Amino acid sequence: MDNNKGIAKRLFFPLLLVQNQSTAKIMKRTVGYPMTLIVSSLVLGNCHKGIDFSRFPSQVIANDQVEMKVYLPDPEKGLYRATRFDWSGVIGSVQYKGHEYFGYWKPTHDPTFHEDLTGPVEGYVEPGLGYAGAKPGEGFIRIGVGILEKPDEPSYEWMKTYKILDHGKWEISHGEDWITFRHEIKSDFGYGYRYTKTIRLKENGFFIEHNLQNTGEKAIETDQFNHNFLMIDGEKSGPAFKISFPYAVSTKDNLKGLMAIEDNTLSFLQEFNKDNSIFLNLQGYGEKAADHEVTVVNTRSGAGLTFRVNKPLYRMAFWACQTTLSPENFIWLSVGPGEEETWTSDYTLFVEANKP
Repeated sequence: MDNNKGIAKRLFFPLLLVQNQSTAKIMKRTVGYPMTLIVSSLVLGNCHKGIDFSRFPSQVIANDQVEMKVYLPDPEKGLYRATRFDWSGVIGSVQYKGHEYFGYWKPTHDPTFHEDLTGPVEGYVEPGLGYAGAKPGEGFIRIGVGILEKPDEPSYEWMKTYKILDHGKWEISHGEDWITFRHEIKSDFGYGYRYTKTIRLKENGFFIEHNLQNTGEKAIETDQFNHNFLMIDGEKSGPAFKISFPYAVSTKDNLKGLMAIEDNTLSFLQEFNKDNSIFLNLQGYGEKAADHEVTVVNTRSGAGLTFRVNKPLYRMAFWACQTTLSPENFIWLSVGPGEEETWTSDYTLFVEANKP
């Protein structure tokens, strides 16, 4: 257990753990029994009227400046039950100095659909551990999800929700201003891991700390990325936003007349409507970790953030639709049997001077 004041309990689905922050009592849910939820008053934007988010297990952590809502993994009642993204650390809301930075970006919600969740949220573009060698009906692993069944298909389909054969073992613990997820998977086809993710608030933002231990017999080789799903103050994607990098950025993709690049800055040329979207692979970064940094600011409200990761970029992309914009930052993980890899994402929130 972390050297933090909090609670920890070994969990097997369908159990989840929630701590009441004022009394530190443990409340546990099993199938058929009610679960006490800590429901945030945080607003998740205005594009999802009619969706009751209070029914999804969640946890609020806070300090004097920052308040965050985090959704908890649950195969029966969780906000997200698809297989594209890591189930741990799905951040539903972050408020700082009266500004909202994230939220739910769609008008409808299906927990088993690949993109129906909030961000920041992390995932993997690579199909999964053991996918290439698996026969139809056999298992492969998506980190942070579990062991999935490979169907008879010509190639992996990232938008598909696969059948989950084994959810693995989860442990969740938290204090007032941090929450830790631990996920353990063992398989009979050579792969295994113990994955720990801690979200820890700081005075003006938060850290996402990762540790991946390879407990299997085969090496873990995979990308890992964050699909940030920014919704700063509910502003639609458009000229109010500026996205900047510590290098001269470029792309070979079509900007569609929707966006422009000037030196190190990506900007919108028009406000997006419901039919607009764009995806760009970005170039210009080097091999040093100092290039793994992105700043996004809503110039209308003055709220912005900078995120950094202490590993070099493997790939950098950008996606946006009308309601959200997502710098997608990738690293590469290569973890041999018995080895481990650690990395940290550092989010710093700010509000520009002379803004509300």
